[in-house]
Amino acid sequence: MGTIVNVGAIVLGGLGGMVLGKYLKDSTQQLLMKINGVCVIFLSIQGAMEYMLKDSYTIMLIISLAIGAVVGEWIDIEGALERFGSWLKQKTGNAKNKLFMEGFITSTLTVCIGAMAIVGALQDGLFHDPSTLYAKSLLDLIIVFVLSASLGIGCLFSAIPVGILQGTIMLFS
Repeated sequence: MGTIVNVGAIVLGGLGGMVLGKYLKDSTQQLLMKINGVCVIFLSIQGAMEYMLKDSYTIMLIISLAIGAVVGEWIDIEGALERFGSWLKQKTGNAKNKLFMEGFITSTLTVCIGAMAIVGALQDGLFHDPSTLYAKSLLDLIIVFVLSASLGIGCLFSAIPVGILQGTIMLFS
């Protein structure tokens, strides 16, 4: 359920940003992004401290990040994302939209890269606890709202990679 809520929040944020974003001043958009950043920092520290102080997962964290970086480079995740974005741009009738790819890539990287996407999907799959994904959903709604106000419809389609990533992790955990 957490992934479905997250995907819906991204779509809602994208649509809202495209429709209402023109009424937000740049300073308000920047303020919303800063608030989100502070929230992410606090949630990250809380999550990290909860486990690291209880058990020694520090080594596992370092190894996981290193392996993830090497595997990501090896399978060329960045290239696949760009190819998928180009395909989406053509299929959605946005071939002439100069901001589509920038919006799609920026938004996708913003909402997919991070511990909340992975840990939240694992918690939802293993323990049936979508609370992390619910918190992420609210953050993503605001982030995509702000991004789509300036970068347009491409941001809306970041819901697809999030659904695939988190849904796959949740189903196989």
